[in-house]
Amino acid sequence: MVYRAENMPARTRILIPYRFEHKVKPYARAVAEAGMEPVPVLVTESANTAGFAGVVLTGGTDVNPIRYGQTAGPETDAPDDERDEVELRLVKSALDQDLPILAICRGMQILNIAHDGTLIQHLGCIRHDPEAKDVSQPVHEVEIDPDTQLGRIAGECRWRVNSRHHQAVDRVGKGLKVSATDPEAGVVEALERPDRRFVIAVQWHPEDQISASAEQLRLFNALREACGYSSGPGERIG
Repeated sequence: MVYRAENMPARTRILIPYRFEHKVKPYARAVAEAGMEPVPVLVTESANTAGFAGVVLTGGTDVNPIRYGQTAGPETDAPDDERDEVELRLVKSALDQDLPILAICRGMQILNIAHDGTLIQHLGCIRHDPEAKDVSQPVHEVEIDPDTQLGRIAGECRWRVNSRHHQAVDRVGKGLKVSATDPEAGVVEALERPDRRFVIAVQWHPEDQISASAEQLRLFNALREACGYSSGPGERIG
């Protein structure tokens, strides 16, 4: 099935760096569903932000702990140094240009590291890394700070979210603000950067939830509006 937004102006092209093509599809579909043009780009040295209105950072393997001054623990994935390097460079470029960023799961972790933050390498908590057959279904609540951009987007103080991560933010990076937490486990669930037009990071996977929870599409709609385009969602065809 193909998703396409009709008659989209150039300013709505969204860069989605990826490592594996089959894993980028849900993100591209969510971007298109919100009325933008997703442009998946393989993470290589040629990836850059030129010509894009915003960036979506996706989930994936663990960031190399050497990036935040730690030695890899036994549960940490083998590093993908090329991806780490490319995405850190893309984050810096987007921040320098004040391009909107929506960072998801690993994307939130790389954003935090880009701001000199650190990670918990292994939570060891099935609450956050369940073996769910249906990844669109929520598994726990997050408590949202109403005095944040995420709070204004959500319009409510709690969301039920899905979850599949074994790492999490430890020390919050400089200039970032915590905008949501897991009220039971205390895990940081969302970050944002208040001095930029739109830099929001979430630890869950809204791209998978939009089929079951229309509220999660608000994140992608907010990204579209931050890019200066506020008309309705794209048309699904194919």
